[in-house]
Amino acid sequence: MSLKEELIELRLSTGMNKAQFARYFGIPYRTYQEWELGGRRVPEYLLRLMAYKIEVEKLGKERGET
Repeated sequence: MSLKEELIELRLSTGMNKAQFARYFGIPYRTYQEWELGGRRVPEYLLRLMAYKIEVEKLGKERGET
């Protein structure tokens, strides 16, 4: 699976649209849009960090934390 596909799958797993996802991570919308369209490549380390943050926050919600 390409990084672009992983990014899209990660976003879809959150239920956010592109603008919400970009805003959540503090990424300019146009940059995020280019990553999904394939015009630019998302850095692999950043994709891993985004996945980690989503997982940690999901874990916190399951435990009843905020």
